[in-house]
Amino acid sequence: MWYEYLYRVLSILNYIVLLLIGIPLVIQILYVLFSFVKKKTWKESDVKAKIAYLIPAHNEEDVIYNSVKSILDNQKYPREKFDVFVVAHNCTDNTAEEAKRAGAKVLTLNDPDDSHNMAVYPLRYGINHIMSLESENYEIIIRVDADNHLNAVYSAKMNDAYQSGVDLARPYEGALNGTQNFFTKACAMFYVFESRYGSRVRERLNLGAHVNGSGAMMSVRMLKATGGYDCETISEDAEYYFNRLLQGIKGRFVEDAVVYEDMPSSLKVTYHRNKRIGSGTSKLLKTKLFKLLGHFFTTGSLSCLEVFMTYSLLIYTVLLAIWIPAFYIYNFTFLGFAAYGGLQLMLYPVEFYKTLLWNTIIIGASILLGLFVFFGYIQALILAITEYKKLGAKKRSELASAVLLFPFFLIVYSITICIGTMSKPKWVKVKRNTGKK
Repeated sequence: MWYEYLYRVLSILNYIVLLLIGIPLVIQILYVLFSFVKKKTWKESDVKAKIAYLIPAHNEEDVIYNSVKSILDNQKYPREKFDVFVVAHNCTDNTAEEAKRAGAKVLTLNDPDDSHNMAVYPLRYGINHIMSLESENYEIIIRVDADNHLNAVYSAKMNDAYQSGVDLARPYEGALNGTQNFFTKACAMFYVFESRYGSRVRERLNLGAHVNGSGAMMSVRMLKATGGYDCETISEDAEYYFNRLLQGIKGRFVEDAVVYEDMPSSLKVTYHRNKRIGSGTSKLLKTKLFKLLGHFFTTGSLSCLEVFMTYSLLIYTVLLAIWIPAFYIYNFTFLGFAAYGGLQLMLYPVEFYKTLLWNTIIIGASILLGLFVFFGYIQALILAITEYKKLGAKKRSELASAVLLFPFFLIVYSITICIGTMSKPKWVKVKRNTGKK
């Protein structure tokens, strides 16, 4: 009957979907399995490059003072060798004044074009300004968000990598408020996973580290040679890295340089952050991601292939959030009626559908349980045991609730990313969790 043929067609499509989802999931599993590899360290250098820290800020008066002050006062690096620049972008509060009070060099960017309400514009403005200061001889620019704090050896470790020939690098991403509540714990684990597992294994396999967002280090020589900050989307950090990969420049991972970020503390803030990530990634898929796949086929760059497959997982969250539930509701409904509901059948006997129904239940439940246990509980438990300090905890037991509920956070993450791929996020003031001194 026609409904049997429809079931066969949809089942074949589902196998294709599972394959697409499975490839990047296998990569994530491999990162965990090989996470025991020794971290990469960079030779300590006596030569000290001059560093410009650059903070794009839109209405960040609540946190900008502490962030700037923390960088200027706590780095174990010659004070004359680094400065902090803050670009106050369309601010209607006291961001500029607070940044100056903390000791930053403040640039003001008032841009009436609503389409420019993205971090890329103050970043480009600040980078161009810093590169124009030839008498200052800045060699490194490090992008920092308004709520970030850095470990004391950050400048020194990034300088060691730069003096070893690195032009583009990412740090270890830790949590500033990791034990505030369940959302901050779960988000912190998600970010630490990428650093502890993904970035370390990529570095040891000589694959490009994913340089995106807070703490990214860019050399001025590279910026000048490649045309400056040549990106334009809301996910400008990932876009910039994609552009460099297409030019043969790989990102590196400087694990001993740690940036502590302010994690979302509510479902609403988590939703807005993931919505922005999903929207930006979907745009990159259309413009750059498939170029990376093509670059792999023409050059053999495994870094391009790995980035393509990993970032595709964000897009596959649409399949996870929409196709998978819809198909399996249909699947079990059809098999139930075929096996026990008296449907008229032509292709296969009733016993075939009974066996298929129960096999699907058993296999599906086993896979789902395995994913929950491995990606949820085991992964979270290992992180809580080994990385609890970088997760913002003083003792491991503080992260117990995050370990227990982490699989459910991953479901929320997938759903919110899915929503983001189909929407355009608005420019809103981000609710921060750290206050002024």
